[in-house]
Amino acid sequence: MGNITIDNKALDKYFGLLSRLDNNTKQKLIIRLTESLDFENKDRDLKSLFGTWEDTRDGDEIIKEIKYS
Repeated sequence: MGNITIDNKALDKYFGLLSRLDNNTKQKLIIRLTESLDFENKDRDLKSLFGTWEDTRDGDEIIKEIKYS
């Protein structure tokens, strides 16, 4: 199923309709919407954010390049 994007004007109309719902119905809707969120890479662990710098240049060459850029 594809994603639908709506502008703020349409979103305001939906909110106007939904704001009249009772609290219990709003909570159920919030839960369903939250469960429908699709987070990419949700299985990514913290270790995947770390690594080593890989480069064929030595430190002095990298520093020179940074200074002259």
